[in-house]
Amino acid sequence: MVRILFASARREGALHGCLTIRRPRRMAAAMAQEHSRQQVYTLLVQIGRKTGDGLPDGATGAALVCYASGVDEAEAVRETVAILKQADCAPLDVTGYGTLAEREAQGDEIDADERALMLRALDENSVVVAQMTPFFDE
Repeated sequence: MVRILFASARREGALHGCLTIRRPRRMAAAMAQEHSRQQVYTLLVQIGRKTGDGLPDGATGAALVCYASGVDEAEAVRETVAILKQADCAPLDVTGYGTLAEREAQGDEIDADERALMLRALDENSVVVAQMTPFFDE
């Protein structure tokens, strides 16, 4: 079972930190041959509430910024959703923002910490949850 614990420093209402969720070894081994084709995609995942999801009390859901490796964006999305479901989360919507090169071409500024997390996702063939922002009813 995969568990996600959102325990990190709070800044401006968001939880910042890093959580790496590794894919099962058999999947990682099978994909090792394709490492040269792998890229890292930036994904924004909206999740709803589910028992055991680890979200703060009173939250109605959350937005997760994830970096996921894959041979294409569709694979990165599928893997991210599957892993979040294993972690007792309820993914509702995924928005893709492209690869590092695509984001740079669009003029996004990507700092060294973000690059390091992207490289980690690629090297470990994993999904990295870089930020979690909970949603609350007002």
